[in-house]
Amino acid sequence: MKARTIKRHFREGFKNIARNGWMTVASVGAVTMTLLLVGAFLGLILNLNHMAEKIEDDVVVKVLIDLAANDEDVIALGKDLEKVSGVENVIFSSKDEELNSLIDSMGEGGEVWELYEQENPLNHAYIIKATDPHDTDRIATEVAKLNAVDSVSYGQEVAQNLFKFTDYARTVGIILIAGLVLTAIFLISNTIKLTIMARSTEIGIMKLVGATNSFIRGPFFIEGLLLGVLGSIIPMTVVLSAYKLIESSIGSMSSIGFVEILPFNPFAWQLSAIILVVGAGIGIWGSLMSVRKFLKV
Repeated sequence: MKARTIKRHFREGFKNIARNGWMTVASVGAVTMTLLLVGAFLGLILNLNHMAEKIEDDVVVKVLIDLAANDEDVIALGKDLEKVSGVENVIFSSKDEELNSLIDSMGEGGEVWELYEQENPLNHAYIIKATDPHDTDRIATEVAKLNAVDSVSYGQEVAQNLFKFTDYARTVGIILIAGLVLTAIFLISNTIKLTIMARSTEIGIMKLVGATNSFIRGPFFIEGLLLGVLGSIIPMTVVLSAYKLIESSIGSMSSIGFVEILPFNPFAWQLSAIILVVGAGIGIWGSLMSVRKFLKV
């Protein structure tokens, strides 16, 4: 395409934006409201996914070693655990370390267990981290069959419910965002269609004098792009301002340790890029879908 033609498309696209007046405002408003919802949902879902991954990463399998096992059995078990498929790492925890961990976890009530420091009744243990947290159940089942294993625990019910919840949340999030984007395309397509209908005669004449479809589509392509970009500015500003405020609020709530959202930078740039691309895509697609039927002359 010649540079002169591209300049003409941009010039006509800008003229159409100014010429359409309230139609332009309606189109930008439709994109703005939709992208505001998309940005809010996307930010929420990305952060829920981030928190879910952090929680999933904390899921480990604790293998209690049989009290009757000798040092050779303990070492052999450690080697067998490392051979289990899907195991990322294996950490040995002596019974003294287990007792200290128990005392620390119970706070003031842990003082009672200090009486057992001389004759520790606890088991040595191995802590297993899975490469994929979803393999935890399978790994626990395989490990339970190995020699010198007294018992295996990993909070089976809690872990399985957690994995179900995170998978469900991700699926629902994707469906919601897809639905919002499709709604935006429908809204802007119908809004732009009204402006194109007023110029259907002009399009028909251009077709009759030999103008190609791509030449006719050009200004509408630019118009849709501009509408999408303009409709992205307010959502980006509102969502990122709200996110900065939320980040500051959560940062001051140090007591809620498990609530950890994505850092503002680079999250702000990533979310802005997504909103801008989605907005431009919605505008272009809606515009081109609207002009398509008027090209059939």
